[in-house]
Amino acid sequence: MYAVIATGGKQYRVEEGSVLRVELLDAAEGAEVTFDDVRLVGEGESVKLGTPKLAGASVSATVQRHGQGDKVSVVKFRRRKHYLRMKNHRQKFTEVKVTGIVAG
Repeated sequence: MYAVIATGGKQYRVEEGSVLRVELLDAAEGAEVTFDDVRLVGEGESVKLGTPKLAGASVSATVQRHGQGDKVSVVKFRRRKHYLRMKNHRQKFTEVKVTGIVAG
């Protein structure tokens, strides 16, 4: 069984036991979180599609860790204009392990 969930402005295809990195969640490590914004649930030939959410469906997961992604450098440069702006960014994430999928 698999599901498509939406969190942090992105959509993820998840299966039971899969580990994924989502945008930073306000939950402690080891805590149980529930994603209620389920867009699709499928099992074999059977597929249930929400418009836009699937009523009664949810995905439960356990928070494994919090962290930061790789450094991304942003450079703005205009030649011969004495213009140079350099910035760096590291996106924070939460790593979760999917423990169960409930179809609505």
